[in-house]
Amino acid sequence: MSIANEIKDIRQSCFFSQNSFAEELGVSYSTVNRWETGKTVPNCSMMRKIVDFCKKHDLDYQKVDEAWKEIKNGVDPY
Repeated sequence: MSIANEIKDIRQSCFFSQNSFAEELGVSYSTVNRWETGKTVPNCSMMRKIVDFCKKHDLDYQKVDEAWKEIKNGVDPY
């Protein structure tokens, strides 16, 4: 699964809108939207915030972490 889908799954599992999720992470709605559509990828500091969000809401973050690492290591997730 792509990082875009993993981020969307994390957000939806907590019943957050893109706007609410963005506020929780301290980013704009458009940033979350670009992540979820695959137009951009979270940077390292944003990934830490996403992992912290997962821990706070008792969610598994391994899949999104692995997908992000694959992208950063040049592995095409598609």
